[in-house]
Amino acid sequence: MKELAWPIKVFFITFLLAAIFSGATNLLADFNAIALSIVLICVIFIGIVFDMIGVAALTSKKENFHAMASKKIKGAKEAINLLNNATTVATICNDVVGDICGIISGGFGAVLSISIAANTSLSVVVSTIIVTAVISGLTVGGKSYGKIRATKNADKIIFRVAKIKKMLSIK
Repeated sequence: MKELAWPIKVFFITFLLAAIFSGATNLLADFNAIALSIVLICVIFIGIVFDMIGVAALTSKKENFHAMASKKIKGAKEAINLLNNATTVATICNDVVGDICGIISGGFGAVLSISIAANTSLSVVVSTIIVTAVISGLTVGGKSYGKIRATKNADKIIFRVAKIKKMLSIK
């Protein structure tokens, strides 16, 4: 039963965040297509960045940070803490944040498709196909590129996240 505690907690966190962001999507329905596109690109970018962090957490080497911690380099202890909890970090970054960004981008895409169709001669079907293809291409292509960068620069990424975490005093 203990091993179900984390997945249940993740379910409720994800449920709450998805409800909040889905509500925000409805608030953006009155925005113009350019503003929606900018918000959509930001959501996709956030998903890519968090995907990179999750991959970096799983591929980074703790030994490098132990050496830094022994030299009292700020952020090293936080990096070790992140890596000691790599599975949790990856779950939060890849699954919770990353998947929510994917779902939210779909909601924004639907609103954007309707906005484009209403303001152009394109049908809703054609605008939906175009918007869906662009969102999919940016998301999958961006995450693919991000995974390459994350595996090559895992320690740098984790160290940056650790410094931000320390600066914000996030536990």
